[in-house]
Amino acid sequence: MNVATRPASTASGPKHQGGVGTGIPHDSAYGHVDGGATYIDDLPAPARCLHGHLVISRWARGRIKSIDASKALAMPGVAAVITAADIPGENEISPSLPGEPCLPNEFVEYVGHPIAAVAAETPELARRAAAAVQVEVEPLPAVLTVREALAAEQWVLPPMLMQRGDPTPALAAAPRRLQGEIEVGGQDHFYLETQVALAIPKEYGDMEVWSSTQHPSEVQAMVARVLGLPQAAVTALVRRMGGGFGGKESQATIIACIAALLAHRAGRAVKLRLDRDDDMTVTGKRHPFLLRWDVGFDDEGRVQALDMLIAANAGWSPDLTPGVLSRALSHADNAYFYPHVRLRGYGCKSNLQSNTAFRGFGGPQGMMGCEAMIEQIARTLGRDPLAVRRINLYGGAGRDLTPYHQQVRHFRLPRMIDSVLESSDYARRRRAIDAFNADNPVIKKGLALSVVKFGISFNKIDLNQAGALVLVYEDGSVLLNHGGTEMGQGLFIKVAQVVAEVFAIDISQVRLSPTSTAKIPNTSPTAASAGADLNGMAAKIAAEAIKARLAAFAAAHFEVAEADVVFEDNHVRAGNHKVGFGELAHKAKLARVKLSESGYYRTPDIHYDPKTMTGRPFFYYSHGVAVSEVAIDTLTGEWKPLRVDILHDVGSSLNPAVDMGQIEGGFIQGMGWLTLEELVWNAEGRLLTHAPSTYKIPSGRDMPKDFRVEILADSPNEEATVFRSKAVGEPPLMLAISVWLALVDAVAAAAGGGVPRLDAPATPERILNSIAALRAQRAGTARP
Repeated sequence: MNVATRPASTASGPKHQGGVGTGIPHDSAYGHVDGGATYIDDLPAPARCLHGHLVISRWARGRIKSIDASKALAMPGVAAVITAADIPGENEISPSLPGEPCLPNEFVEYVGHPIAAVAAETPELARRAAAAVQVEVEPLPAVLTVREALAAEQWVLPPMLMQRGDPTPALAAAPRRLQGEIEVGGQDHFYLETQVALAIPKEYGDMEVWSSTQHPSEVQAMVARVLGLPQAAVTALVRRMGGGFGGKESQATIIACIAALLAHRAGRAVKLRLDRDDDMTVTGKRHPFLLRWDVGFDDEGRVQALDMLIAANAGWSPDLTPGVLSRALSHADNAYFYPHVRLRGYGCKSNLQSNTAFRGFGGPQGMMGCEAMIEQIARTLGRDPLAVRRINLYGGAGRDLTPYHQQVRHFRLPRMIDSVLESSDYARRRRAIDAFNADNPVIKKGLALSVVKFGISFNKIDLNQAGALVLVYEDGSVLLNHGGTEMGQGLFIKVAQVVAEVFAIDISQVRLSPTSTAKIPNTSPTAASAGADLNGMAAKIAAEAIKARLAAFAAAHFEVAEADVVFEDNHVRAGNHKVGFGELAHKAKLARVKLSESGYYRTPDIHYDPKTMTGRPFFYYSHGVAVSEVAIDTLTGEWKPLRVDILHDVGSSLNPAVDMGQIEGGFIQGMGWLTLEELVWNAEGRLLTHAPSTYKIPSGRDMPKDFRVEILADSPNEEATVFRSKAVGEPPLMLAISVWLALVDAVAAAAGGGVPRLDAPATPERILNSIAALRAQRAGTARP
């Protein structure tokens, strides 16, 4: 499909349209509106295509005693039923540590655990056949909460330790000392397109899998593993996803593997797509966290030492918990310097869905711990929380080393804070809100500023690499393929803009093709906000190699120096000669000049030791500042966001329109996580919030009435990224912590002061309970 285009507002004269730095629409923008953008479920079904359905556990934990599929297999139109016994290869699909079978051999580990799968002629028949499979399970005791798992020392991986300095004596010597804790809930990804895969058997036993995945190479590797095939015999493809947010990084693999196993067994194509209830019941979420701290500080609130416990509810298997927990520890400082620090991480095993990647990948939960702690320090001292945040920022002599021993360079937050305080009229509004609260007994307002320093790169160093394939045809059109995946975030259009900029051609000349493991091997997941950094640079390297060959050809053909060959405005100038880009490509083809190139990029200057948890895991940091104002009804706990001011750092933006959408969308998704989106399980481990009727994500009505977002101007990345841009996918989500802090501020106002305890999500019930508890505390009475 051609790239959707419109003239860029910054373009003038004959300049090529849609290059780097112009705010053009998403490549599928029009297709999203008119239905022209096809997803996997829209693809024409292959001949005799079957439909799959899962048989899932009704028990939180138990021993499988028998599986009887005879009734299902006797139903006309049912082609196959598979269990663990039918896997021809290795029954293991964990993306990290071993311990995640595709289908369980002996134990079911949560309500929703896929036990078997059925393939039939229609989706409805497959559903009825799955219900006819009889499974006998011996129930076993289950662990459902992070507190239970922590007390039982039940882990999915060994505990982690990140330390700098000597916090024990420093805590003892600190003038003041506090302990505290916060629980932060999980979050369902709620992508519009649920998990889906289409597996098509090919000749010689090969398998083609169209998967709604952020990680095609992992799908390829795991399908090959369960089928007992070499990876070269499996091709994984995806053109676009209807949302991902991390939920299709590892969780798509089991769906693809089961579809492929069914297709292998039946010898026919199989499509497996989950409805919303099954998707929410089967798949993992953002990790819920418990964070406890013991902090020493001085009379101004400056932290001197910290010992923090960070416990993640991993669910039943390791999945991506090692990386999530590592990033939570490495962001428990957010933007603040701790002279002495010990961070202890625990990946707690429970009998819930296997929790997984979600936008921020543990960073948001780590930041919530430190921001709750800073807030507690400030309110205990009776000081302005903003002032306490500012004195704890990185900066100054000896105050530039993180807990993982990386030096903080190019720290932009102090000047960004000053800018937002002025543009948001913070001081005047603070006085006005205090006056409003003094005069209004029912409605209370809150105001807060929060900051974000988010590290960009995968903590797992080997993932920081990418490949791209650029093909220039003799008419001057360009076909682009790379290892990144498009899930609505605008990666494809950004990488296309990079290629258009290198060749100085209109973006309409660049066509995009589906991500395929048959074109780019060994790809990394599109995650960690690094998609444009990695794939954009790989594409730039490939395009520049072709451009160099074209320049050399033009110089020889027109008998000028290479330095006199200039690519501009869809043309190439060679001294006094000027030809169209397509004309030059045609001449080069006739002269047998290679017009294709594979580009490869690996992030430089990063290293990390996972054993000592030290190094330079991040190539650079993205920064952001937000000021949020809220109002709460102290009778009902309901609240509204009144105004939000954001200033976000994206370096030199590749596409300001796309980046603005990511900032706004990320913030609203973060606000939903911290205030609306409550996951509830019953005592038997069954998820009760498994549909839009019971699980609420933000809607248009939840948007702030006054929403002001700015991109930090004239601030190119100091590091050598693609056109000096910065990542934008994840960092804005954490700016929503300002909303939670503003709610804390409003709760304190409702109780007449004090230190509120407000776990997340801050639902109306939690807001009311927090007000009641704080009022009782200030009155000197204990709640029953």
